[in-house]
Amino acid sequence: MVTTSTTAAIAWPDDDRRERFDRWLATAAQRHGFDPQSLRAASADASFRRYFRVDGAGRSFIVMDAPPPQEDVRPFIAIASMFESAGLNAPRVLEQDAEHGFLLLSDLGSQLYLQALQQAQATGDLSGAASLMRDATVALVQWQSRADARGLPPYDDALLRRELQLFPDWCVAQEYGVTWTAEQQSRWQKVCDLLVASALAQPTVAVHRDYMPRNLMICTPEAGNPGILDFQDAVRGPISYDMASLLRDAFISWEEEQEIDWAVRYWQQAKKASLPVPEDFGDFWRQLEWMGLQRHLKVLGIFCRLKHRDGKPNYSKDLPRFFRYAHKVAVRYNGLGPLAHLLEPLMGTARSDAFY
Repeated sequence: MVTTSTTAAIAWPDDDRRERFDRWLATAAQRHGFDPQSLRAASADASFRRYFRVDGAGRSFIVMDAPPPQEDVRPFIAIASMFESAGLNAPRVLEQDAEHGFLLLSDLGSQLYLQALQQAQATGDLSGAASLMRDATVALVQWQSRADARGLPPYDDALLRRELQLFPDWCVAQEYGVTWTAEQQSRWQKVCDLLVASALAQPTVAVHRDYMPRNLMICTPEAGNPGILDFQDAVRGPISYDMASLLRDAFISWEEEQEIDWAVRYWQQAKKASLPVPEDFGDFWRQLEWMGLQRHLKVLGIFCRLKHRDGKPNYSKDLPRFFRYAHKVAVRYNGLGPLAHLLEPLMGTARSDAFY
């Protein structure tokens, strides 16, 4: 058994879980040849999951701690297998205790797409950014073409509406303390109806659901670029969703001309792969913008929930980016104008030409 010093510096909800983890880690170490004493923090995310890194002979591993009942690792295990079957580079599950939420994973490294793209943007090296985005687009088409989405949960009417409701519940009411009138509620519901109808009208594929630069890793050509993370919430849903996530990210923004260029390249590759994208790119771009709007409203709610419920206020720094995304689409399309009027009082002085 591993001594308690292995995880003594790590916060645990109780001694029982820490001891159970130590026993599991010791067994995994014997099987895979890593040193449990090398355990150290690797990363955390917006959920209750956290990740550690351990070192073996010439390689490292990732350990996931996903405490039940807040987290269920079984979807992660199943979808990791889907990515492997599709020939893509995602963490392989090497050891598991699904009941208690402990996983040993292959390590994809620590070079985030996000950091590289931010550096490329800061230095004006769009050729470097284009290379990374090209790899991400190729991988996305491969995922959509090869993954069997039939066993995934559907991105259905109920789920889409639950996500949209996060915006009034957490952003409007909790973050800004605003109570909508009956008329404003009616406008909101009509916009939700339009967005849900647009999403459900699209052909469905396997959807990663958070296909953004923070969840993509720079890996060697031999391993396959990009490495793909954080896929446990995958669903069967609208074909434009993952591309909208990639182009209009939580932590980095691009000029629309650049977004369209990358979207066209994806659309061309998708057509060649016989994926069910519209024949006209303009129709696909509209699908992507409307799908992105649904996602951005959801994220505005999630970021505020993280602040007010979960004690994670840092995400709220990026609220202006999502207001920008949402307002830009709302003023562009017929039927979405009422949403712009709901957003503008919350945006305050940020709503200006400079905001775009």
